[in-house]
Amino acid sequence: MKIAVINPNATVSMTDKIAATARSVCAPGVEIEARTGIGAPVSIEGHYDEAMAMPKLLDQVREAEAGNADAIVVACFDDPGLGACREIATGPVVGLCEAAVKAASMIATSFSVITTLPRSAPIIEELVRRYGLDHQCRKVRSAAIPVLALEEPGSNARIQVRDEILRAIEEDRCEAVVLGCAGMSDLVEWLSEETGIPVIDGVSVATKFAEALVGAGLKTSKIGAYATPNPK
Repeated sequence: MKIAVINPNATVSMTDKIAATARSVCAPGVEIEARTGIGAPVSIEGHYDEAMAMPKLLDQVREAEAGNADAIVVACFDDPGLGACREIATGPVVGLCEAAVKAASMIATSFSVITTLPRSAPIIEELVRRYGLDHQCRKVRSAAIPVLALEEPGSNARIQVRDEILRAIEEDRCEAVVLGCAGMSDLVEWLSEETGIPVIDGVSVATKFAEALVGAGLKTSKIGAYATPNPK
């Protein structure tokens, strides 16, 4: 089984981190093919960055499909272009936010999301509503850090994320926390130990969901909304 894990931004160090997380959770015999959106923005922090990243993301999906990938993980928590990716893919396409919040709903009756910049919170709130889990999401919080701060050695970013989780536990009374950025994927174990609460990383969960869907013999439906685009 081959799962293509695509980082839609152009930062290779983040791709390496995402790939390491995916490989650490996948079953023996599962190949993780890491891909980077070279030519896209270096980070995705809002609607404009999402739009600018989309052409490169779709190119990566096509290339992964041509390389016989069985499933695709779009490794950005904003779930950019999932519908478009599913139209051109045959195997399952899994987004980080969708996978993470659905996993949270299975292990807790409530959760909060910790993202990077405040501008990302409304995007994630809308996604949570779309996925039908706004009644379980206590709050989408920002640690007030740029995405690329998570890639800087010696940055205080991890401490800010931890402190925001502790505030969520006290103020939101949430039972679990979802990390709202793929760049936080390497912090799960440390944050879980520091906070004493289930901490859910979208990269890990999306990888396992993709693996499970392929293992169950499921592919993306080509009847209706995810039908292959008409030639133009």
